[in-house]
Amino acid sequence: MFLFWRFAFVSVLMAMLCTCAAPPVSTPTVTAVPTSTPSVPDAFTAQRQAMVAMQIRARDVRDPDVLRAMETVPRHEFVPKELLAQAYNDHPLPIGYGQTISQPYIVAVMTELAQVKRGDRVLEIGTGSGYQAAILAVLTDEVYSVEIIPALAESAAERLKRLGYTSVRVKNADGYNGWEEYAPYDAIVVTCAPDHIPPPLIAQLKDGGRMVIPVGPVGGFQTLRRVIKRGDQVLSENVMGVLFVPLVRGK
Repeated sequence: MFLFWRFAFVSVLMAMLCTCAAPPVSTPTVTAVPTSTPSVPDAFTAQRQAMVAMQIRARDVRDPDVLRAMETVPRHEFVPKELLAQAYNDHPLPIGYGQTISQPYIVAVMTELAQVKRGDRVLEIGTGSGYQAAILAVLTDEVYSVEIIPALAESAAERLKRLGYTSVRVKNADGYNGWEEYAPYDAIVVTCAPDHIPPPLIAQLKDGGRMVIPVGPVGGFQTLRRVIKRGDQVLSENVMGVLFVPLVRGK
């Protein structure tokens, strides 16, 4: 991955704005999403294959399960209809409410770093359109996703249900606090940047679990980190420079 530092860094700076904003006033709701369907060839299959070959595999993402997931999930189902022609382009796209669906390469990198395998329990912070959750659902059968914008939480849950993805549950809440009810998690993927690693997320990580999270100041240099919990120790590895919108706390 580091062999492509300069190219990847420029791409990352174009990358995703997370799906975190001020928390809702209403009581959080939970929506369960049932089983996933296998990949079916469609009009965008060739574009997905080209996306994986040129944007992801060429930048040294090698995990075959991650590559398969990126080739399987119909990204065009997660973008607004007016942007359908750009669904597989090498950049993020707006999905409303000032949020975006992330650049494919960033989704692949973060998923590979999380090292998700079948049977893992995974927490995602920042559901957005549901694309990252769908990728994770191809890899394991237990995914929990927290989204702070009510309309996005609702639409993502409906979309995932319609497309038939595995055991994804979407909760409308402040992601800083994670989702304690289903902890501990084998992996946590965070799609917006706090200025520190939230203690509740560390507490909800299983011993030996992995967390992939961008950390840094608002508008400043941020670092994508992979965090591994081993007993009482929390080991942090700096992966690459990134630029994410901040994780905004509730008042």
